[in-house]
Amino acid sequence: MFDPTVEPLSRAVAEPGLRSLVTEYETPSTLKSAFQLITSIGLFLAACAAMYWSLHVSYLLTLAFAIPTAGLLVRVFIVQHDCGHGSLFRSRKINDLVGSFCSLLTLTPYAHWRRHHNVHHGHWNNLDRRELGLDLYATCLTVTEYQALSGWNRFMYRAVRHPILAHVLIPPLVFLFLYRIPFETPKKWTRERRSVYLTNVAVVTVLAVLMMLLGFWQVLLVQVPVIALTSMMGVALFSLQHRFDHTVWVRQSEWNVTEASLQGSSYFKLPRLLQWFTGNIGFHHVHHLSPRVPNYRLEACHNSIPALHAVKALNLGDGFKAIRLTLWDETNRQMVRFADADIPGRDFAVGTSGDHASL
Repeated sequence: MFDPTVEPLSRAVAEPGLRSLVTEYETPSTLKSAFQLITSIGLFLAACAAMYWSLHVSYLLTLAFAIPTAGLLVRVFIVQHDCGHGSLFRSRKINDLVGSFCSLLTLTPYAHWRRHHNVHHGHWNNLDRRELGLDLYATCLTVTEYQALSGWNRFMYRAVRHPILAHVLIPPLVFLFLYRIPFETPKKWTRERRSVYLTNVAVVTVLAVLMMLLGFWQVLLVQVPVIALTSMMGVALFSLQHRFDHTVWVRQSEWNVTEASLQGSSYFKLPRLLQWFTGNIGFHHVHHLSPRVPNYRLEACHNSIPALHAVKALNLGDGFKAIRLTLWDETNRQMVRFADADIPGRDFAVGTSGDHASL
């Protein structure tokens, strides 16, 4: 059980051999991984079938079913995510096969997303290695950089990060339309670009078959609410994983994997049911220490290593508050709101002082 008094975080990040302790949990269990396919992909397909059946009863019932169905699709996405890290099965071929199948359900091209996500894993919370367009929800500007923008650019930067736009309107557009093109993908990434087009063909084919069997509008009335809700849930989780109260962002000279994992990745302690739907991804500090740990072993890894207990746990209330934390204050070393950056006379010059420990 989490107990912040067990060990100070400053000692935890200095724990010798911490990453080697985590690697003991990297070995996947074929039986557990197979069972997870049943409880994610299998239950998701069954939930979709229930939604199609409910269309003959009441569309309100269909929309009610959309909530747990979307939760199951988040779980499918976690399966795809683990396959991308090569952590769900020992065989890379099986990981790629399962991940590619999941992409037909999540509408997220497997190889394309995997490559970009691995880039994220190379430099999260590193102020000198940010890709703002690609990593809209996991990165940010510093207050000084934000204030240096022109009035129009400042307005646009702020507008797309308004909670309604960022967490309600944009996520469905990303999954439905942006993932249909190889955005911000170098031409030399031929495999990743090809995965986008092949995924599009496969998705269109599946939808066409469903529409011929079940009806055009019936398919839209079921699939659109599910992907919309799933995208909102997934984006909210992804945003919280690196932009939250008590996170730390540093420059390249201070950055290292272990400290960035414990101080720049969240431990989101969810109620047990939500933890199940989200595939334990709330143990994100463990995931960044070793992406090869299967999601079903993240909690056991956290619980068994005392050094990890010093990481501050976030609850649902903290998650809602973190939505408005959008800028990094280098002087005070903390995430702040746009409103904080507008306070006249507040010192936001680049510095290294503050209450947070550096990475």
